[in-house]
Amino acid sequence: MSSTSERGIVRIDRVKREKIELIHGSSNVLRDFGYANADVEQLKAILATEIAKTLDRRKLTVRAAHTQTGIAAADFSRIRNADLSRFTLDRLFTILNRLGTRVDVQVSLRTVESAVA
Repeated sequence: MSSTSERGIVRIDRVKREKIELIHGSSNVLRDFGYANADVEQLKAILATEIAKTLDRRKLTVRAAHTQTGIAAADFSRIRNADLSRFTLDRLFTILNRLGTRVDVQVSLRTVESAVA
């Protein structure tokens, strides 16, 4: 049974007790869903997030960021919209550097049994 309040919030009155299978992921959701180049795409997303956070902290519009860095305002818009297909990792590093930040990278490697020939 469920009921709807004045605000349109649905409340569930009865809770079903079902067993749910829990599957532990790899810490990279893109890899878990089988995306090609999942590790690269995850790193691009992390770098883009840091760029957006830097713009937010400094209260920079995409145009102000363009003025400060010489990077096209459209590129900052694409980053804010998570449209990262046009960006390489080195381009994202360059943008962070031009925003006055430095990136430290730490790499850890693990052998994947299914990938071993």
